Amino acid sequence: MDSFVSLFHGLFIALQPGNVVYCLIGTLVGTLIGVLPGIGPLSAIAILLPITFYLEPVSALIMLAGIYYGAQYGGSTSAILINIPGENSSVVTCLDGHQMARRGRAGSALAVAALASLFAGIFATIVITLFAPPVSRLALMFGPAEYFSLMVLGLIAAIVLAHGSVLKALGMILLGLLLGCVGTDVASGSLRMALGIPELFDGIGFIPLAMGLFGVGEIIRNIENEHHQSVLEARVRNLWPSAEEFRRAWPAATRGTLIGSVLGILPGGGAMLSSFAAYTIEKKISKEPGRFGKGAVEGVAAPEAANNAGAQTSFIPLLTLGIPSNAMMALMAGALLIHGIQPGPRVITNNPEIFWGLIASMLVGNALLVVINLPLIGIWTQLLRVPYHLFYPMILVFCCIGVYTVNSSVLDVMLLMIFGFFGYMFIKWQCEPAPLLLAFILGPLMEENLRRAMEVSYGDPAIFVTRPISAVLLIAAAGCLVLVLLPAFQRTREVAFQDES
Repeated sequence: MDSFVSLFHGLFIALQPGNVVYCLIGTLVGTLIGVLPGIGPLSAIAILLPITFYLEPVSALIMLAGIYYGAQYGGSTSAILINIPGENSSVVTCLDGHQMARRGRAGSALAVAALASLFAGIFATIVITLFAPPVSRLALMFGPAEYFSLMVLGLIAAIVLAHGSVLKALGMILLGLLLGCVGTDVASGSLRMALGIPELFDGIGFIPLAMGLFGVGEIIRNIENEHHQSVLEARVRNLWPSAEEFRRAWPAATRGTLIGSVLGILPGGGAMLSSFAAYTIEKKISKEPGRFGKGAVEGVAAPEAANNAGAQTSFIPLLTLGIPSNAMMALMAGALLIHGIQPGPRVITNNPEIFWGLIASMLVGNALLVVINLPLIGIWTQLLRVPYHLFYPMILVFCCIGVYTVNSSVLDVMLLMIFGFFGYMFIKWQCEPAPLLLAFILGPLMEENLRRAMEVSYGDPAIFVTRPISAVLLIAAAGCLVLVLLPAFQRTREVAFQDES
């Protein structure tokens, strides 16, 4: 009951006029970048991070969160209308959503996606309200050994769930850890890999790294692969599902919501994994699996509910344990750190207005998505006709200005371009940069907790296996590592990522 009282207080914060405006901006921008193929929420949030430096922490997080789950909604629009997912988690929505549109049911498909997302968003908010406070209290019992083991588990999970080669994912983790070590060693005061450059004495900035890898790198890739899509010419009518479509959709949306709520919490989980799992399960339990891929409304409701629920519950490990479960949450962790807030269990006690304001804003944001976006379908359809080469020059200029204004450093702009080039090359080499970003965020925290644990134990490494919680976490990490090395799992993993692409 105390949690719901706190949620009500958070709703009061979220409904303040300024925060409602930022929530509206976030959901609209999220929908826009979800609708436009080739941008994605990772790139958008990375590009907009410098703006949040000048906002109040709760307003900044409300806007960034709105971009995230708004993109899940917007991605379904392009998936249904032009058969191109605007966001990775909307890939499976193409299979049945576009087929519904070809049969004249585009309005029904869009309405089902919107209502399923709204239901999932409300349910996920309740899940966070119920489970985040007890998890935070449990996390307060963690010592440095437990935190170190938890971060090891998070990085191993990132390797397991990364796209492509396990060896490449491991390389990305190691590179991220190395980049996190650049700068002044807090314990000894000595410089590490700073190359004698004064601007690097405080380390590599999170903003140029994130914007370069996920912003500039994606822009270069999209310029190379730009194609002109065919937009559905028929006018979208009947923005409401039929009784039969509603009867088939609501159980699928319920199952998708439950699947997404669970998978969003797991390390490496989130919207994309949730949507694929929900679609796969829905197809397997269906009495008519042959309908899937031919316009089954369940194939729209389940993944759309799952990706929105997974997007929201992935905030739980970040806000309660301080561990970002995926690359998107790593960006959110960066936004917290920019404002001097350490992600973890003390957020809920030291900054309750931020914690509960953010959670309550999800209710406001999901309601805004349905109210403002269904009437704007015509506008989104027209935007889909605009060639991408008219967008990217403005985005690049915005990236450079944003990076420079944070520290007024020309080096940050140079780093943006360098990381942008490597971000593009990682795509060409089929190396997913998400594990690198996770390792960059977690690396300094791992080092700090490793040192503290060794100091507490007077240099005895046995502390990591003699403390029960730490030992369980390390066993789980070892189990994940063994799992990913099994030939049967490797084959299943390759097939899954082939299907995804």
